[in-house]
Amino acid sequence: MAFEIKTYPNDGALARDAAGSWLGQLEARSKAGAKEPYYVALSGGRIAKNFFSEIASQAANRAGLFSGVHFFWADERCVPPTDPESNYAIAKQLMFEPLKIPEGQIHRLKGEQNEALALSDAVGNIESAGKPTAGGKPIFDMIFLGMGEDGHVASLFPGEPENVIADKAIYRAVTAVKPPPRRITLGYSVIIGAAEAWVLISGADKEKALRESILPSGKTPLARVLRERKQTRILSDVQV
Repeated sequence: MAFEIKTYPNDGALARDAAGSWLGQLEARSKAGAKEPYYVALSGGRIAKNFFSEIASQAANRAGLFSGVHFFWADERCVPPTDPESNYAIAKQLMFEPLKIPEGQIHRLKGEQNEALALSDAVGNIESAGKPTAGGKPIFDMIFLGMGEDGHVASLFPGEPENVIADKAIYRAVTAVKPPPRRITLGYSVIIGAAEAWVLISGADKEKALRESILPSGKTPLARVLRERKQTRILSDVQV
């Protein structure tokens, strides 16, 4: 299992460092004159509000960082975009609006639609943003994940049968074990194939799941991701 863990004294320090590190990468990309679209997938969860607020604060006076950056989602609840449970709503309020990110660079998962239409729209958005694929699969430059108390990432929960886990679909609909139940999530294969994946974990109640996830024999969804990716970065205020 190839991963690194960086620990912080609290969620504020975690969010500040994660935001600063990622913005540093975007600044280097901008200075290098990168032309190819940059794909990032966002998640919700406990740390998301602090993280998005830090990005908005630290990027406020740094022009050009988000040129060519396209925002997607690792998962979304099947609710309207104005619903408090919407991952998109949080990002819009705390990051997109303060930074004036162009609408054409934001590709939300339309969870309020019929699921088949929402899935088709999600894949179409990835294709239309213009980044070349590898074997028909999009390669995300960065996927930000959280982790739940049961070790789930995105909306990939424990207990799924192996044939579902092996599904190669870019996005799929799932029934979660926690409300709201219907969700759309990236599949394992896309998460595993991303250039970078950072897992932001906050909360002492997640210690048990994190300890299991970093074991070679771990059974959680995060453990599966860690085993199959070449490298993953874990940023956490949980001491393990």
